[in-house]
Amino acid sequence: MKKAFICGISGQDGAYLAQLLLKRGYQVAGSSRDAQISLFANLHRLNLRQEVEVESVALTDFRSVLQALIKVAPDEVYNLAGQTSVGLSFQQPVETMESIGIGTLNLLEAIRFLGKPIKFYNACSGECFGDVPHAADETTPFRPRSPYAVAKAAAFWEVANYREAYRIFACSGILFNHESPLRPARFVTKKIIAAACRIARGSREKLSLGNITIRRDWGWAPEYVEAMWLMLQQDQPDDYVIATGESHSLEEFVAAAFAQVGLDWHDHVVIDPEFFRPTEIAVSRGNPEKSAQVLGWRARYLMPDVVRLMCQDELQGLESHG
Repeated sequence: MKKAFICGISGQDGAYLAQLLLKRGYQVAGSSRDAQISLFANLHRLNLRQEVEVESVALTDFRSVLQALIKVAPDEVYNLAGQTSVGLSFQQPVETMESIGIGTLNLLEAIRFLGKPIKFYNACSGECFGDVPHAADETTPFRPRSPYAVAKAAAFWEVANYREAYRIFACSGILFNHESPLRPARFVTKKIIAAACRIARGSREKLSLGNITIRRDWGWAPEYVEAMWLMLQQDQPDDYVIATGESHSLEEFVAAAFAQVGLDWHDHVVIDPEFFRPTEIAVSRGNPEKSAQVLGWRARYLMPDVVRLMCQDELQGLESHG
């Protein structure tokens, strides 16, 4: 029986990945900064909390990381931890770089130190590409436009360096936006879905948004964790873009969300300059051909499907709470 260690198991991707691996017969352990007080709400929501071990790990502390790997003795390590919000990274650039850049480095160095055949997956991001007029693939240069993207780019090159210099089986998945009902409320997609559903049920609020002309490649998170697993099942380690290959404006996402509940978004949305970022990516789109050819992975759910599925879940939640 294989054993997987998921750093950041309490997040959206960590919970869905744990679900996938358990279904595939893995033993699953996960880390949180303080496992004693972490709520692990996403694991509870997927009814997985009792099926996984949890360890307290500070990824910025090498000794903490090393102790956890010795104790868990995993075959595969998935690094999904670190600060996850692009917007918040502008307010907390140092914490963002440390949690992503140093955290990834400590995991790689601990694997090298142990000298065991541990396979390593690192969560990179399509944000690293910045503004690209065409669909970005694995050969597209990085031009990060946020502290979050800068940190993810640094972690990507750490992985590449350890793979080449120390022959560690280490992969980066360059994932474009992927959403689900497990997204925290601060993420704009969740904010839009939740507001549209509340308004449809009688709320008189207005939804405040920033720049709605930005275009993103939105996919379905439960599918994207499958690609993570597939990367570690290959004979050779490599990096892969994971995306739908389609780009839609935030305005289209908003329109689709309100249409799902029978409303015209123009009547309920206001643009607030406070939500504009210091630097913003205008267009983001990935080219997933390599992942299709090598991994046999292709996105089945596109942006309209993502909106529909998130709305259905949100409305069910509102109904169950009266």
